[in-house]
Parts: sequence; C-alpha cells; structure tokens
Amino acid sequence: MAEPLDIAGEWWNRVLSGFDRVPAVDPDPLALLLIAGAAALLSIPRGTWRWFGLFVTFVHELGHAFAALTTGQVVKGIRLRFDHSGDMRSLGRGGFPAAWAGFWGYPVPAVVGAVLVLAGLSGWSGAALSLSALVLLSALLFIRNGQGLLIAFGCAGVSVLLVWFAAPPVAGYVAMGTGIALLVGAVRDWFNVLSVHTHRRRNLESSDAYILSRRTGVPAALWLAGFALVIAASLATAVFAALGG
Repeated sequence: MAEPLDIAGEWWNRVLSGFDRVPAVDPDPLALLLIAGAAALLSIPRGTWRWFGLFVTFVHELGHAFAALTTGQVVKGIRLRFDHSGDMRSLGRGGFPAAWAGFWGYPVPAVVGAVLVLAGLSGWSGAALSLSALVLLSALLFIRNGQGLLIAFGCAGVSVLLVWFAAPPVAGYVAMGTGIALLVGAVRDWFNVLSVHTHRRRNLESSDAYILSRRTGVPAALWLAGFALVIAASLATAVFAALGG
C-alpha cells in the first residue's frame, strides 16, 4: 500500500506536470454542442444548480477576496452557505479599495469561465486545473463556517481528483465544460440579483449592487450594468474562441 507521503508527492508531481502545454482541444460542432449541453445540465436545471451553484458562489466570494488582496486589504474570512449566499470579510481602507473588492463578485465566475474555455482551446487545460486545485486548497484557510467548510472541501476535492485522473485530452474537455457552466451560472446569478432589485426588494440588502450604491453613492443600476458588461464580454470572448474566431 502506498504511503500518504508517496501519494501526496505523486499528486504534486501531477500538479507540476499540468503546467506543461499539451495539444489543444479542437472540438467539432457536435462535440462542442455536447460540451455545451453538459455544461447547461450543470447550471440550468434546478436540481443540478442546487449543487453546482455552490461552486459558483465559492468562485464569487473568491473574486471578492482576490480583488481585496490586490488593493492591499487583509482577507479575514469567507463564509459560504447552502442557500447559495456568502460573504467575504476584509480589513482595510474604504473608498476605492472597498468598491473594487465589492465589484468583483458577480463578474468573476464569468471571467474564470472564459479563461477555462480559452485554456482548453489553447493547450493549457492542465495548467488551469492545477492552478484551480491550488487556489481552492489555499482558500480552505479562509473559510470561517461549517457549511462553508463542507462546500469548500467538496469543491477542492473534485479539483484534486481532476488533477489526478484527468488525462490531457479529457482535461481539455473538462476545462471547457466547466468554463461554459460557470459562464451560464454567472448569467443566471446576474438575472437573480436583477430580480432582487425589481421584484424581490425585501432581499435588497443582500445585493452587491445595493451595498456598493450605499457605499459610493453611485446608483445600483450602474453597478448592475457594470456586472453585465464584464459578464457579456467574457461570454463573447468564449463564444468567439470556441467558434474558431
């Protein structure tokens, strides 16, 4: 039986080997349709969204955390919940740094999704999966509640297994499928936050756009438009690349 240290060492070797470029995925129209269909099954039906949406929320909160770090803030912790809500707490200055961190929640799943699609199409899917595993494992250090730990361990565990088992051709399709699912999830979440501002205003205080409006004086509609612009640009980039543009 292999020793735990041997297993960890082998996994680390696979992480490092993932950063070697491999032949790019070049799906024909049928394969592309199948990948998009599988991604849609993850992110559209309510039954599967109940689970995949937890991953989208995790990426959303990591977007806030990374943006906070880029402005010199200290990330104090991340909380995730089974109802797809979450929050990131940081310590630092207000003003632009706080607004910058607050903005990069809803757009980040779409940005990551586009990057994963491009990685699969350019031969860097292994690097994308290796980096994803390292980020998700590192993020465990910042989780501050029990539900969040379960969600984060589940996401990190899947990522670890993909690094171990996904051969280069498979990794390319996995990266593309996950990327498309994140893009669809980002669009779904944007419409959800839009509905908070139009139909479910009792939940308004949970909206990033509302919080940003309160902090900056900039109308929430402009923040929603900013989210939509980044999501749309990410979606267009992925579609253009996938169609061979």
